[in-house]
Amino acid sequence: MRWEGRRVDAVDDSALPGLGQFSGLVRSVRTPEFAGITFHEVMAKSALNQVSAQSAIMPGAWTINPYRGCQHGCVYCFARPTHSYLDLDTGTDFDTQIVVKINIVDRLRQELRRKGDRVEGVNLGTNTDPYQRAEGRYRLMPGIIGALADHGKPVSILTKGTLLQRDLPLLADVADRTPVSLAVSIAVYGDDELRASAEPHTATTKARLGLVRAIRDHGFDCTVLLMPVLPYLTDDHDHLDAALGQLSEAGATNVHVGALHLKPGVREWYLGWLARTHPGLVPRYRTLYGRGSYAPKSYREELATTVAPLRRRHGFDRSARSRLIVPAEPEPPVHQSPLF
Repeated sequence: MRWEGRRVDAVDDSALPGLGQFSGLVRSVRTPEFAGITFHEVMAKSALNQVSAQSAIMPGAWTINPYRGCQHGCVYCFARPTHSYLDLDTGTDFDTQIVVKINIVDRLRQELRRKGDRVEGVNLGTNTDPYQRAEGRYRLMPGIIGALADHGKPVSILTKGTLLQRDLPLLADVADRTPVSLAVSIAVYGDDELRASAEPHTATTKARLGLVRAIRDHGFDCTVLLMPVLPYLTDDHDHLDAALGQLSEAGATNVHVGALHLKPGVREWYLGWLARTHPGLVPRYRTLYGRGSYAPKSYREELATTVAPLRRRHGFDRSARSRLIVPAEPEPPVHQSPLF
């Protein structure tokens, strides 16, 4: 199917059942440029989502998610359960059925005019990545950044997509008008085979370290999320030491380290991958996560004990905290727009 030549008011009769029911669906598009991916272009009813005041991590925060689903294909992605809200599966569909909110910039400007005083700042990348490969085609982020800057709203962006580098000059410009916080997610260091298996469509670790350097070169601080730490795969002393050393060399100004958590919808996909690639670890994971989604306190404390001296060695023991807020779980559907 050619990308060009599609009517804006056309609805693809082959759209998946969970999407075809929505009046906001404009068209479903496939293109050789993104083999195996279907983009479902929708007219979103809202751009801004507010997190519940009861959230322990982001109480009352505002977020924007220009895309739902993610092309990175990370087997551990905590946002996978959000696809079930669309009657899509949290495995292959999450990786290949990407919802694109094509009107999000216009909708955002309308909402900022209407309720701008209530919005103190906006987080992007707290669910799916705003700089996944689709952004190279749809170019939604420059308009989103511009709209937020025009209304003086602080912008926080978290990504593992090196496409952010395209917008660094724009972000440097708007930083004169509103605060900008940038963070990069890099979970695997020194093991390209593991990275390619666990995060099959992400940029290489080397490329993301290059993004950290580019962010610093444009005058920004750069927080790095060394998350998730994968038990028995990336949690040993040598891996963490090498990771923090590379981040320090790249100029990262802060690092957050956190263990993998496996909520329903993620657990099944991750454990299936583990059984195919590291079958000997499956019993250990079933023991470690046998009582819930989070690694037990003893594991997390041991991880913290390992990381603390390494943070000091590599200069990350400063008390200053990043302005970027990271959720512990996907945003609940009640805070999404009624359709998308």
